[in-house]
Amino acid sequence: MANNEQVKELLDAGVHFGHLTRKWNPNMAPYIYMERNGIHIINLYKTSAKLAEAEEALKKIAASGRKILFVATKKQAKDIVAENAQKANMPYITERWPGGMLTNFVTIRKAVKKMSSIDRMKQDGTFNTLSKKERLAVDRTRAKLEKNLGSISDMNRLPGAIFVVDITREHIAVKEAQKLNIPIFAMVDTNSDPRQVDYVIPSNDDAGKSIAKIVSSVSDAIVDGLKERKAEKETEAAVASEGAEVKTARKRTAAAPIAVASSEEE
Repeated sequence: MANNEQVKELLDAGVHFGHLTRKWNPNMAPYIYMERNGIHIINLYKTSAKLAEAEEALKKIAASGRKILFVATKKQAKDIVAENAQKANMPYITERWPGGMLTNFVTIRKAVKKMSSIDRMKQDGTFNTLSKKERLAVDRTRAKLEKNLGSISDMNRLPGAIFVVDITREHIAVKEAQKLNIPIFAMVDTNSDPRQVDYVIPSNDDAGKSIAKIVSSVSDAIVDGLKERKAEKETEAAVASEGAEVKTARKRTAAAPIAVASSEEE
């Protein structure tokens, strides 16, 4: 896609609208094009370049087999992020960020395993042996765990990266990722500090259309990375299968003269 064409799409989605000038973070100055009616306007050519850079990096992470954790708890972003994370088969947090989600991952995994334990109880009949009061308590616990952690149930280890919508709101997630040196990709608006992020995508992180445009582009790149990984695995499997067939053929060829010699001796 031509750069100008992508910039037009970003413009149509309202990605260029920043915050009021009095709420800006001076560190975002390199990404600001101008000020209009008291609002900062983001330079979409820089957004386009940074988005392409982030997409390429995320594609590589996905192709390596590592997970990318999506984080967005603000109302206008939750459904968009959940939908796109599911499309890319990636974990996501759209409810309250559980403190220690990354820095105390072992405890979080125990909570996820508790969900599986309750499910097994229901399957093997143990759940039915409980009193009505106990069953209600277990159901409430299961529902609460599902709401907060159900979307990360397949994340068995720390993610290879996190993608954040609004780093000011999700500052705890950002700090945890920084502490563990997990790469941070994020939509960064004019009121936030881009220095906290490894891959900055300067953009409007409040409007639904803007969030949808950036997040869908990112998830598409991740899907491409997963396709590359799948194709690579299929190629490796085909080569391995072909190698096995060649070895078998060689063994048969090597054994053939011995069988002939044995027949002549008789």
